[in-house]
Amino acid sequence: MITIEKVDLSNKKAVNEFVEFPFKIYRNIPQWVPPILSDIKLMLNPKKHPFYEHSEGEFFVARMNGEMVGRIGALENKPFNEYHDTRQAQFYLFECVDDQDVANALFNRVFEWAHARGLNEVVGPKGLSPFDGYGIQIEGFEHRQMMVMMNYNPPYYVKLVENLGFQKEVDFVSCYLHRDKFQMPEKVHLVAQRVKEKGTFRVVTFNTKRELKAYAPQIGEAYNKTFVNNWEYYPLTQREIDFVVQNLLTIADPRLIKVILYGDKIVGFLFGFPDVSAALQRAKGRLTPWAIIDLLAEMKRTKWVSLNGAGILPEYQGRGGNALLYSEMDKTIKEYGFEHFELTQVAETAVQMRKDLINVGGIPYKNHRVYYKHI
Repeated sequence: MITIEKVDLSNKKAVNEFVEFPFKIYRNIPQWVPPILSDIKLMLNPKKHPFYEHSEGEFFVARMNGEMVGRIGALENKPFNEYHDTRQAQFYLFECVDDQDVANALFNRVFEWAHARGLNEVVGPKGLSPFDGYGIQIEGFEHRQMMVMMNYNPPYYVKLVENLGFQKEVDFVSCYLHRDKFQMPEKVHLVAQRVKEKGTFRVVTFNTKRELKAYAPQIGEAYNKTFVNNWEYYPLTQREIDFVVQNLLTIADPRLIKVILYGDKIVGFLFGFPDVSAALQRAKGRLTPWAIIDLLAEMKRTKWVSLNGAGILPEYQGRGGNALLYSEMDKTIKEYGFEHFELTQVAETAVQMRKDLINVGGIPYKNHRVYYKHI
């Protein structure tokens, strides 16, 4: 018999069981990168996570004969619904054994939760903040997950959600670049050089986190405005902007963060992150002092980097800023000894960005699909 229980978020034991359940699903899957358990616990803490200052969420587990066999989160992002004039619920943190009845029971509970709030559609996987990663992976299972910037799941998850009637909403494709195959067209560098000579745009680079922190508020503001035309956009609160920027600063190598100024205003950025997936796997979700030392060491020895976050404010596109951005990407690839690059989760709605990535040698190699279902 399958039963569904609401997680008591004030119960430490219940939260820990929810957070640690994926280790049961992925124990024999070497491509999976465990999240930092404290980060997931923060998602289940309405008193601390900025999402709950404007929205709601509840979490559920499935049991069969007393044993936990699945979990899911149900969310209502009220600013998103208001901005897009929709009545969506989101699902997130879905994990399940390969059993359609268990998946059905979990999602039926989410549908009930959504109906009770007057919502008529369920979309996901979609998290609580822009850096939570989107979608169920549908291609590229043989490749290791890029840190915790994206989701990883067994292939059978696709079957479980599609059997429930979920359909494609949008795909997020990740591209692979090898340093030797990266080919930036010469005209891009020429345009970038002309833009620099005009003096309207300029690039700021950083050597230390102290330098980067000085620009943090402006970076956060620009991040909020750059993706205004994207499918996933909604206006972030100041607390959410601060939350995103703080997460960025925690894992950033300042040398790989670049911003583009127009006058004194940040109008674009390029975020690069050394891939510390191997150290995260060794940490098994726990940030002990030894794990932190290992993470710092991995930042120096890794040959992989994730480029996750690149954009120009819409009103400054088509004026040479894009060429400057890609020229800086080229320098990043050549300067720091990295060999492998992942351009992480580019939405298919970002048509020009995806064309540009393929033109410079990017190979689509992972695909994550966000699903929707009218209820």
